[in-house]
Amino acid sequence: MSLVFCRGCAKEISTLALACPQCGAPQAPLHSIANGPVMASGNPYVEALKKYAVFTGRATRREYWMFFLINMGIAIVMSVFDAMLKTGGVLQSLYNLAMLLPSLAVGVRRMHDTDRSGWWILLPIVNIVFLAQDSQPGPNRFGANRKGFN
Repeated sequence: MSLVFCRGCAKEISTLALACPQCGAPQAPLHSIANGPVMASGNPYVEALKKYAVFTGRATRREYWMFFLINMGIAIVMSVFDAMLKTGGVLQSLYNLAMLLPSLAVGVRRMHDTDRSGWWILLPIVNIVFLAQDSQPGPNRFGANRKGFN
């Protein structure tokens, strides 16, 4: 038996439950949960690169921050290669230029996940707070929740 989150109170309940035993909220049928927009189980870095220029929809906190960390790791490795090859930062600059659009796209989708406009990504300090916040539960104006519960 698998568990899902209640649409009303976010408690874990059985997928077979028609209503939440805690709050009584009606639950979605099993087929709509299985066909929902849940996040793929693959690498978040690759998932973000597949949608390199998609500025619509939502990105989970995990997807954004894993992309960010892997991207920073690769940038550091490119910086080390630049130092070893004495190229003057050309490799790292090319990598950073190639990752500019995917980074902006996943950041905008992350803002959408917190029900904010993507333009908030341009504000330096405020955007970090918004990027760290949890997803808005349920669907919002930018689409369905990617975590798989409403």
